[in-house]
Amino acid sequence: MTNYVQKGDILTLTAPYAVSSGLGAKVGAIFGVATADIASGASGEFMTEGVFDLKKAAGVDFAVGDRAYWDDSAKEVSDTDSGNSYSIGVAVKAAAVGDTTVRVKLQEYPVL
Repeated sequence: MTNYVQKGDILTLTAPYAVSSGLGAKVGAIFGVATADIASGASGEFMTEGVFDLKKAAGVDFAVGDRAYWDDSAKEVSDTDSGNSYSIGVAVKAAAVGDTTVRVKLQEYPVL
């Protein structure tokens, strides 16, 4: 097959802001987790599939199967859909209010 480019679970994208390794970023309609530190405006690799422990908003909890939303202003996962948040996947492990991270299975379609 001559038109195959790559698997697609890791994409080289231009970071919209500085992103540290292991942190998430919304790049257009794509959400990914940086594989290394990436400076704002620089190209780097983002994982777009898989399960990740991501920074969670304070004061929220998650049950297994709850939708996870990326708050692009706060750069963290929230449990509510708002004007500046985007659906990125589902929680695959419960997270209590006091936890600082939530385990998220990234969805395999663009953030909405």
